[in-house]
Amino acid sequence: MNLLMTLPLLMVQPEASAQGGASSLMTLAPLLIMILIFYFLIMRPQSKKQKETKSMLESLKKGDKVTTIGGIRGTVDSVKDDIVSVRVDGSTKIDFIKSAISSVANPSTEVEKKETKEEK
Repeated sequence: MNLLMTLPLLMVQPEASAQGGASSLMTLAPLLIMILIFYFLIMRPQSKKQKETKSMLESLKKGDKVTTIGGIRGTVDSVKDDIVSVRVDGSTKIDFIKSAISSVANPSTEVEKKETKEEK
C-alpha cells in the first residue's frame, strides 16, 4: 500500500482536483478531434458512395451499358426485382444480382454531360 502512494503517476495532486472541469475538457479534446477527423475522412465519403451506388442500381433500365464486378461488359436486357439480365453477345444473356453491377455507362448520358459542360 505504501509503495503505491510513492508513485507519482498514481498520486492525486490538490491543484489538479481544483481545476477538474478544465483539465478533463483538455484531456478529451484530442479524442474528440480524432473522432471528427475519422468521420469526415472515412465515414462520410463511404456513406456518400453507398448512396450513389444505391441510386445507380435503382435507376437501371433496359439498354444501359453496364460492367459487372467480375469485369463482364454488356447491355441490360431486363430488370426484375433484384435480378438483371445482361446481354453479352448477340444471343448470350447472363443473369446477375443487382449488387454485382459495378458501373453503368450510358452513351446518351455522357453526351448530355459533355453538352452541358460546353454550354457553361
